Amino acid sequence: MSIIIGIDIGTSGTKAIAFTSEGAVIANTYVSYNPVNNPPGYHELDPEVLFNAVITTIERTAQQATRLARTITGISFSTAMHSLIAVDKSGRPLTHVITWADARSAAYADALKQSPVGSDIYRHTGTPVHPMSPLCKLMWLRDQQPEIFAAAHKFISIKEFIFYRFFNQYLVDHSIASATGLFDIDKKTWYAPALAAAGITSDHLSQPVPATHVVTGLNTTYAKLLGITGDMPFVIGASDGCLANLGSNATQPGDLSVTIGTSGAVRMIATRPAYDLQERIFNYILTDELYVSGGAINNGVVLLKWYAEHFLQKPFTSAGDLTWFVEQAAQAPAGADGLLFLPYLLGERAPVWDAAAKGVFFGVHAGHTQAHFMRAIIEGINYALYQVAASVQEAVGQWQHIYASGGFINSPLWLQWLTDVFGKEIKVINSEDASAVGAALLGGQALGLFTDHKSTDFFHIQQQYTPDAALHTLYQRYYNIYAGLYSKLKDDFQTLRRLSAER
Repeated sequence: MSIIIGIDIGTSGTKAIAFTSEGAVIANTYVSYNPVNNPPGYHELDPEVLFNAVITTIERTAQQATRLARTITGISFSTAMHSLIAVDKSGRPLTHVITWADARSAAYADALKQSPVGSDIYRHTGTPVHPMSPLCKLMWLRDQQPEIFAAAHKFISIKEFIFYRFFNQYLVDHSIASATGLFDIDKKTWYAPALAAAGITSDHLSQPVPATHVVTGLNTTYAKLLGITGDMPFVIGASDGCLANLGSNATQPGDLSVTIGTSGAVRMIATRPAYDLQERIFNYILTDELYVSGGAINNGVVLLKWYAEHFLQKPFTSAGDLTWFVEQAAQAPAGADGLLFLPYLLGERAPVWDAAAKGVFFGVHAGHTQAHFMRAIIEGINYALYQVAASVQEAVGQWQHIYASGGFINSPLWLQWLTDVFGKEIKVINSEDASAVGAALLGGQALGLFTDHKSTDFFHIQQQYTPDAALHTLYQRYYNIYAGLYSKLKDDFQTLRRLSAER
């Protein structure tokens, strides 16, 4: 029986999952990695470490499938968005992988966002102006590291780096390209005004191709290393955020996908971009017929890790750690007895798009315990996602069905609390990585392994949560206070950043 392997390349690890055409998982591998040590505000990965992780996940997953007498039909990719690597004419990296979490270009993003050019770029590219975007990273690199900028032959992403190694071609799928701030999402070409703002030409970038684009002719060295044939079809795939909607079955009008992992996101699929006058949401390409509109937050499970390690002096590395954290937080009541947390520890993306934003505990009193602070952190994340969902609803339309994915689905308590905040039923379709599932679905359809109708075999309701009406009412009252905190503190956040820069 033939299988397809879905690969999800993230900023903390790479996962490969082998699926049958009926959606059964027969093999999987996960390899984690850590960021390079850097000053605060920087976030980079070693491209060689990342590439080796991709090699290892494919090799081990292929070996598992072979032992089960299964034939690999193809390999399809999901990748984290907004990464940037400068490479020379030989494809050698001149920089590390600068990830979405890197905030060093904040000053460039602020200046561009306040200009008419910035609004024009948002309208045409669908990417909010923010330090996450390769556009702003390029502006910083141009001015702060001019030698590297001048020596660069190409500026590429994680997936482009891997595909160049595999096939000696510079290719970028429309989905990843649409998250760069450099790509016209209507015309599906590089957007000249954005290129001019970055100081580059289209020759510095890869050839854009649809997410269903198939590449063969794998480098013989890697074919032998991976234990697969050189004519194995590789489907270039799409971005992790877009594929999470596909992999969690949130593909119909009114379907809302909510993901919480290290960071978090809220997304809806539409047949056209949803322009937001307030520039709160993104519009990325899934396929040439479908767009994904939504917003991502910087601060998800990473906040639990921060609090556990720095305040509780406890390690936080696995789903088991998530369980004890949430269970201890549950010792405090819903609403944490009036303790609110603005979860902007790493700055924030949607809906405020402000790298200078900071975390704030609000309403602290003498009756608050450790459990109250832990619960406030989780509820702050939930409020942040609810606020993004409200922005998406204004721009795209009413959400009717909610599907959850990401590492937090291992915590039934957290899922119930999120359900109570949203006030709507939430479903968990697959226990597997939704982005890897989405990559396999997209790849399988590109290779003709199954149709949209047969792909429903991939989806099985694992869990279903119903909101408590009384708790939803309580959370709404606290949320109304939460929603006003940022606007009251915004100017003070900017002042704090200036004071820190002066030290």
